[in-house]
Amino acid sequence: METGGLSAASLANGDLGSQRERTLVPERLQKREHERQLEVERRKQKRQDQEVEGEKSDFFAAAFARERSAVEELLESGESVERLEEAAARLQGLQKLINDSVLFLAAYDLRQAQEVLARLQAALAKRRQELQPKKRFAFKTRKKDTASATQVDSAPDAPAAEGILTSPQPLKKEGDFDSSWVCGFSNLQSQVLEKRAEELHQQDVLLTQLRNCTIKLYGNPNTLRLTKAQGCTLLCGPVSTSVFLEDCSDCVLAVACQQLRVHTTKDTRIFLQVTSRAIMEDCTGIQFAPYTWRYPGIDKDFEGSGLDKNKNNWNDVDDFNWLARDVASPNWSVLPEEERRIQWD
Repeated sequence: METGGLSAASLANGDLGSQRERTLVPERLQKREHERQLEVERRKQKRQDQEVEGEKSDFFAAAFARERSAVEELLESGESVERLEEAAARLQGLQKLINDSVLFLAAYDLRQAQEVLARLQAALAKRRQELQPKKRFAFKTRKKDTASATQVDSAPDAPAAEGILTSPQPLKKEGDFDSSWVCGFSNLQSQVLEKRAEELHQQDVLLTQLRNCTIKLYGNPNTLRLTKAQGCTLLCGPVSTSVFLEDCSDCVLAVACQQLRVHTTKDTRIFLQVTSRAIMEDCTGIQFAPYTWRYPGIDKDFEGSGLDKNKNNWNDVDDFNWLARDVASPNWSVLPEEERRIQWD
């Protein structure tokens, strides 16, 4: 009797197990089907995104090539100021096109476009210089005080104040700046240094081997490089392309640019406006905050630079020495708001 009872109970349990299994099978099938549909949608979305990216890249390539040809034609036949100004306006459009395309362009294509733009800007500057009237020959009296040789007059509407150096002799390009000349300052200590818009417009600026200096650049340079600086404050108007910072320490910068690159630098605060992103390598103690420097005419300089004032990725930083995505880099941080109140003047 007990054996029969156990057999009946086993059969009953078996029936319950079969029913439960039959109930779970449709649930598994439904779950599997749901996952399959999600995967199909994911692949479809990815394919659509790739098509959109491809269309954007094709549009960029066509627009860039068209504007590049127009600028080259204007520069080749630029025998008048009007044609050169048209070329300058088109170059500003090219700069804006690059800035607006940073997020979807491949790194190689972006670099190539920036190099083409830099070459065209250099060609424009050369053509402008060629059209300038030649200076008449005149004898110059030799300055007796050699110390005054480093000081020159500033712009007519901005006389140089005592202790402020403006426009020393141009410096040879270093590093990436391997041709022609750039404007800038070098080998100075405890000075207030200034350059005005007419001196800076689309120039490559090099600042090197400065100590405890304050540098104010009122205008729109093409590129800016600060190297081997210690304890300096650098305030600069909008830079059309890149800002390079290398071998610096204990500095404060206010810069607006398309791209920022920082190398072998420590204990430096950067008030930044950047349309793409900041890149740093072999750095420590770097702090970032939004760009806050203002001066008369800065809106016009922003317009001429091609930078988008409404787009700022100041806290989007790539640290090449820190590859962990889920842990913040210890080499840089956001400057606390209570420490951002700086009197620039």
